[in-house]
Amino acid sequence: MSVTEIQLFQILKAKLGEQEAEQLVSFVKEEVRTELDNKKEILATKEDIANTKEALANTKADIIKWMFIFWIGQIAVTVGIILMFIKK
Repeated sequence: MSVTEIQLFQILKAKLGEQEAEQLVSFVKEEVRTELDNKKEILATKEDIANTKEALANTKADIIKWMFIFWIGQIAVTVGIILMFIKK
């Protein structure tokens, strides 16, 4: 037991009795441990953040690549339509 658990146990023992105080301290300790485990699962590590940044950079590069391909296609179609009108 840590110092805070012992202090809590001593306070509760005076009010509830030894067995009930021990059960309550054990319950509180288990709840705190469960909550901590839940938080650890949700928390992002530095590695997670680095992987996310890398994925975003790759996605940004792909989007820029496809934008240029789209623009080149649009320019080709526009030039083709203008040349078709000029020849008639």
